[in-house]
Amino acid sequence: MAHTETKNLTSEAKKSVISAIRGVGDVAGAVVDATSGALVRALKGTRATGSELRDLITDTIVGTVRAVADVGGEVEAAAGSIMVGALRGTEQVGKAGVDAVSVTAAALVKGAASVGADVGATAQSALEGAMRGARDFGMTAEEAASAAAAGAIRGAGDVSATALEEVRNVITKTISGVKVVIREPFRSDEAQRKGRVT
Repeated sequence: MAHTETKNLTSEAKKSVISAIRGVGDVAGAVVDATSGALVRALKGTRATGSELRDLITDTIVGTVRAVADVGGEVEAAAGSIMVGALRGTEQVGKAGVDAVSVTAAALVKGAASVGADVGATAQSALEGAMRGARDFGMTAEEAASAAAAGAIRGAGDVSATALEEVRNVITKTISGVKVVIREPFRSDEAQRKGRVT
């Protein structure tokens, strides 16, 4: 995807969320609706798959995080609503699933880091949002939490070793009554048998 398209998508999502948040009493509901709408606009009619689809979702979510920060909102608290909005938006265009949860969690952590928010608290809120929205999208709370945890770890790893440690400390605890099990899709079957990461 071209750099200009990425900037435009992030900017469009940001503007959409800012206008939705300003002047409403239900900020969480506005964030869910604005995130969902921004993702539908970004993904509707696209044939994007794989890394291109992940990039579209990431750019939209990062724009949403920046918008929340710009209006003085707490990114950490809004992450759960952003996750629910992302699930709704990807569902509306037939792109919902475990991968969308994981990509959204990674983008939330990266976006939080970019605006100076607490990445650990953001990851926890993202997991809680994924679990809240799971049933509506054909997933169990455990599946959604596992996917969100894997994404949050990946996003934190892209930020820094400190961010990775903060996120791991949060997601290795029981969250909303669910023990989070992180599946490591990046390990080969042989490496798993030998107990090593390749």
